[in-house]
Amino acid sequence: MTAAIRVERLAKAFRGRATRSDWVRWRRPTPVRALNGIDLTVDRGQLVALVGPNGAGKTTLLKILATLVRPSSGRAWVDGVDVAARPHAARSRVGYVLAEERSFFWRISVRENLRFFAALQGLFGAERRHRIEALTALVGLTEVIDRRFSDLSLGQRQRVAIARGLLADPPVVLFDEATRSLDPGRAARLRRVIRQTLVESAGKAVLFATHDLDEARALADRVVLMVDGQVLAEGGFEALSPRLTAVFDAEAKAEDEALYRLFPDLMSPPATRRSAGDGGSSG
Repeated sequence: MTAAIRVERLAKAFRGRATRSDWVRWRRPTPVRALNGIDLTVDRGQLVALVGPNGAGKTTLLKILATLVRPSSGRAWVDGVDVAARPHAARSRVGYVLAEERSFFWRISVRENLRFFAALQGLFGAERRHRIEALTALVGLTEVIDRRFSDLSLGQRQRVAIARGLLADPPVVLFDEATRSLDPGRAARLRRVIRQTLVESAGKAVLFATHDLDEARALADRVVLMVDGQVLAEGGFEALSPRLTAVFDAEAKAEDEALYRLFPDLMSPPATRRSAGDGGSSG
C-alpha cells in the first residue's frame, strides 16, 4: 500500500540575510538550510507527531507538503501526487491547519470566510452549506458563525483555521501547533476529534507538529524528532522519551543562558538555578 505521505531526501535552503561583510566583499549571503535530507512516511489511518525545538524545520516541511513552499531538492508526495510536479492536484488532497490569522478576511463573518475558502476548493451550494455547518459544530463555533472574524478571540480564530483545513474532507491533514491558542478544555476536545474522528474513524493520514510532549504522547502512533533540519530519531514515544527530554532541556538551557547574558543583575546563573532544583523542564 502506498503511503499517504512520502518524503525522500527533501531539502530546502532559503536565501540568508546579507551581512556587512557580504556587502564589502561583494558576495552572496550564506544560504540558510531549513531542511537537510528528510525521509519520512505516514500511512493512512496513522498520526505522526513532528517534535523538535524552534528552528528544527517542522513548519518548512509542512509548508512544502501543503505546496506553499517549493523544495530545493528531493521529492515529496501526498496521496500519491508529487507536490512539486503537480501542486494543484496535491493541494486538493491536503488540509493544512496553521497558527496564522493573516490569511483570513477580518471584516467579514466566519461563515463568509468559510464560504470563500470552500469555493476555492470547488465546494458550492448545499454541499458547501452542509459542510460548513458540520465543521463549525465539530469545532464549537456554531454560536459565533455569523460574527466578524476580527471580533473573535484568539482561540476562536484558531478553531476557524481548523474548520477551514477540513473543508474539502482531504485524505491528508497537516497540523502546525494546532492547539497552541486553545484553552485546556478545547485543546483536549480537539485532540479527541483528531485521534478518534479523523484518524481512527475516517482513516486520514495526519502529520502533527507540536512542542508539547504530553500532546505527542497522547496522540501519536509514531514520533519524529527533528533537529537542525534533520530527522534525529523516530519511533514510539516511550522509546524516544529520553532523547526528546534531552533536546528540550538543551533548548531551555540555551534560552536561560541567553537571558542571563542580557539580564545578569536580575537572574541567577542557569547552572546555579538548576542545581537548586528550579530547572530541567522538558518544555
